[in-house]
Amino acid sequence: MTQTIRFDVDADGIATLLIDCPGQSMNVIGAQFLADLDAAIDRLSSEEAIKGAVIASGKDSGFMAGMDLKAMEDMLLPPPGQSLDMPTLFSRVFELNRILRRLETCGKPVACAIEGTCVGGGFELALACHRRVVGGNPKTQLGLPEILVGLFPGGGGSQRFPRITGVQTALMYLLQGKLFAPAEGAMLKLIDEVVPAGGALDAAKAWVKTNPTASAQPWDIKGYKVPGGAGSMNPNFAQTFMGAVPMMQGQAQRNMNAPIALLSAIYEGLQLPMDRAIRIESKYFARVIAQPQSRNMVRTLFVNKQAAERGARRPAEVPPSPTRKLAMLGAGMMGAGIATVSAQAGMEVMLLDRDMAAAEKGKAHVEAELQKRVSRGKMTAEKMAEILARVTPVTDAADLKGSDFVIEAVFEDPGIKAEITKRVEAVLGADTIFGSNTSTLPITGLAEAWSKPENFIGIHFFSPVEKMPLVEIILGKRTGPQAIAKALDYVRQIKKTPIVVNDSRGFYTSRCFATYVSEGTQMVAEGVNSALIENVGKQLGMPVGPLAVGDEVSIELAHKITVATKKALGDAYRATAADDVIETMVVDLGRLGRKNGKGYYEYPADGAPKFLWPGLAEHFPRAAAQPSAAEVRERLLYRQLIECARCYEEGVLTAPEDGDIGAIFGWGFAPWTGGPFSHMDTVGIAKVVETLDRLAQTQGERFAPTAQLRDMAAEGANFYGTMKKAAA
Repeated sequence: MTQTIRFDVDADGIATLLIDCPGQSMNVIGAQFLADLDAAIDRLSSEEAIKGAVIASGKDSGFMAGMDLKAMEDMLLPPPGQSLDMPTLFSRVFELNRILRRLETCGKPVACAIEGTCVGGGFELALACHRRVVGGNPKTQLGLPEILVGLFPGGGGSQRFPRITGVQTALMYLLQGKLFAPAEGAMLKLIDEVVPAGGALDAAKAWVKTNPTASAQPWDIKGYKVPGGAGSMNPNFAQTFMGAVPMMQGQAQRNMNAPIALLSAIYEGLQLPMDRAIRIESKYFARVIAQPQSRNMVRTLFVNKQAAERGARRPAEVPPSPTRKLAMLGAGMMGAGIATVSAQAGMEVMLLDRDMAAAEKGKAHVEAELQKRVSRGKMTAEKMAEILARVTPVTDAADLKGSDFVIEAVFEDPGIKAEITKRVEAVLGADTIFGSNTSTLPITGLAEAWSKPENFIGIHFFSPVEKMPLVEIILGKRTGPQAIAKALDYVRQIKKTPIVVNDSRGFYTSRCFATYVSEGTQMVAEGVNSALIENVGKQLGMPVGPLAVGDEVSIELAHKITVATKKALGDAYRATAADDVIETMVVDLGRLGRKNGKGYYEYPADGAPKFLWPGLAEHFPRAAAQPSAAEVRERLLYRQLIECARCYEEGVLTAPEDGDIGAIFGWGFAPWTGGPFSHMDTVGIAKVVETLDRLAQTQGERFAPTAQLRDMAAEGANFYGTMKKAAA
C-alpha cells in the first residue's frame, strides 16, 4: 500500500486500487497521489499475474473531487520572487497527462467504479479508464467544472470528452462547466454502465474478468473517427467552431483566458493523435495557470469560498448552535424567500406578518418556489408537502414561542423595525439571537431596541433569496460571539456562503454595489450615451449594465435611500449629479424602474424585450463629445475599487477574502478579476493609486485614493501579502 492508494490483487488476478487520500474529507489529486498512481501503473503493466484493474474510492464521501486546488499553485509554480520558467511549468503540468496516458495504454483492461461525486481531475481519471461504471444515486455529480474557477480540464479531459461525445456536445458541457447525473452521463456515452448504488465495484470487477483483452481506447484503434467529425476541412467541425467562438466571446467579453485556451486545445488537439493532443492541452493549460487571473479566481471562487462556508470567521470557542425553529418576521418577498430556504434545510418556520392574508401570501410564495423544483424533477411531491408543512403563517408574536433564532425582514424603517423587535423580545426573551435582514440601516442603531445588543446581529440576504448564494453577516459595535456563531451556523445550514463585516451605513455590499449604479447614473447626467454605458458595463464583466441594475433594484428605492441618507448625515452629505437624475426620474417623471414598467428602460406590456427609454436623451441631453469605451470602463471599475478600499481602511472589512467573495457573489463584480482586492493586487497598488489620482482630478473627489492605499503603494505592499500578514 502506498500513502494514497491501497493495491490488492484477488484470486482472479484483478487488482483493486482503492484511493484514500489521508487527511482529506474527499479524495483529491496532489503530488503524492500522482506518484502513487504512477507506481501502481508500474505494477499493473509489469506483473503478469495481474489481468486487469478496477479503480475505486476508499472513502464514503465520493470518488474524487479532482485536483487539490489549495496545493496546485505550490505544485506547479515557483515560489514568490522566483522567475517563471515555462518549460519547467509545462513539464509539471504535463505530469497528470503523462500518467493518465500511461494508464490507458498499460496493456491491461482498467475499469473505474464510481460511487458519489466524481468531478474535475477525478472524472479525467475515469475517462482514461477503459470502462466507467457508476452507482446510480441520482444525487451523484459527474463532469468537468474547471472553467467556473478560471481553469479548464488539464488532465486530458478536453481531448477525451469530445472524442466520446462529439465536439458540439462537449463544448456545451465544458464551456459551462456543466455537471450531470449518472443517467445523463450514460446518455452521453461518457458512462458505460449505471448499476444500483453500492454495486459499482462488483460490476466493474465482473467486466474486467470477462473482458481480459479490452485494453485499448477507441481513439487508439485504427479507423477511429471523432463522432460528428473533426479536422479543419470538415464542414461540421468548422461550423461548430464558427458558432462557438463568437458565443464564447459574447459570454466572456474577452475577459477570460480559460475559455479561449479550451477552444484552442480542442480545435488543435482533435486533429492530432492522442499523444500529441495531450501535449497541446498541457501547453494551453500552462499558459492559463501562468497568468494571475486563474490563481485569483481559484483562490476566491474555490479556496476562500470553501473556507468561509466551513466557518473561517466563526468563533471557535462557541459550541455548535444549529437553528431548529426560526421566527421569520415579515412575509414579503425577502421574508418568504428566507422561509423557503430555511424550511428546505429542515427548520420549522413561524412566518409572521401584520395579518393572516399577508402571512398566507408568504407561504404561497414558498409553495410556488417548491413547485418549480417539483416540475423540474428536482423534488418529489411528497418532499414538497413535507417541507411546506414546516412553514406556519402567524400574526401574533405569542405564536413565536419556542423559536431559537429570529430573522426580521420588515419594511426598511427604523421605527417599524424597533417596534417589532420589542414585541418579539417580550415573547422570546433577550437571550434569543436576533438577526436583522437590512441592506442599509446600521445594525448598532437597530440593536438599541433589543435589551441585550450582544445578541443582535445583521444578516443581509440578497434577492432572490432562493438563488443568490451570499449572506452578509454584519456585526454591530456590541455584537457578541454567540450571535456570530449562531448566524454562521444558520448560514451553513441553508448552504449559502457567508462573509462577516463590521457596521456601516450600507455595510459593504450595498455600499460598494451602489457605486456601480451611481457612476452609471452620473454619466447619464453628463450626457453620456446610455447604450455606451450599458454595453461597457457588460463588457467589464458585470451581469448587466448599471442602468439595468438601477431599474431592477428600483429607482424609487434609490431615491428613498438618498433622502434617508441626507437626513441622517446632514451637512456631511455630498450631493452628486446622480442624485438629480434619480429625483427627476422618480419625482418629476414617475419612472420608478421595472416595478412600474418604466425606468431607464421601457418594458413593453406585450412581453417584448426591454429597451432603453428614448426619452433619456431628451431629459438628459447627450453631450457632443462622448468618452471612449475604455474611459467608461475605467470609471465603472475604479469607482467600485475605491469604495472597496475605503471599506477596508475604515474597518468595515477586516479581510480581503471577505471583500472578494462578497463582491463576486453579492453584486456580481466581474468574476474574471477574482474580486476587487485580488484585482488591485494584480494591477499593482502603485498603478491603482496613479489611476485614481488621475480620475480624481478629472471626475471628482469620489475617486480620491485612501491614505492606506498611498501608504501601501509607497511600501510596495498588497492586500494578500503584506497587509494580510500585518492584520494577522
